[in-house]
Amino acid sequence: MGIKTIRATFLVGLVALVAACTSPLDSGNAVDLNGSGTAGSASDPTSIAFFQEKVGDRVLFAVDQANLSAEAMSILDAQATWLTQNPEYSAVIEGHADEQGTTDYNLALGARRANAAREFLVSRGVAGDRVKVVSYGKERPIEVCSEESCYARNRRAVTVLSGALTG
Repeated sequence: MGIKTIRATFLVGLVALVAACTSPLDSGNAVDLNGSGTAGSASDPTSIAFFQEKVGDRVLFAVDQANLSAEAMSILDAQATWLTQNPEYSAVIEGHADEQGTTDYNLALGARRANAAREFLVSRGVAGDRVKVVSYGKERPIEVCSEESCYARNRRAVTVLSGALTG
């Protein structure tokens, strides 16, 4: 995609956003954009947005490791508590690796990372049939560069929720 296409796409989106924000709303259909507890917002403790932003949806790993750090266990503990309190959700834990190593090795490493997170959640009382795993290895990086700062963000397990409540 060229820079002109990106700019044009951005401008079209911006115009649509401005138009939507300046259009009068029927008070019966108003949406609280200030996050004061609206269903689905980060201030709604039963929402996916809350889980992602307040609880934390990912844990990081050291190079070539699938062992959970103390920080990872703390995040997963919070995830387990949240999942126990919100049984209408299920989760898929995505295992990821950095770009170093072969595709096959990184798929296996991603699977070990996802399984470590899943086993921890199950050990904390989350029903095993609510938590699945998938490995993407190095195929879905969130950072693309050949530096440790990028590698570190890509070595992760991400808990993705489904089965959300409708507001």
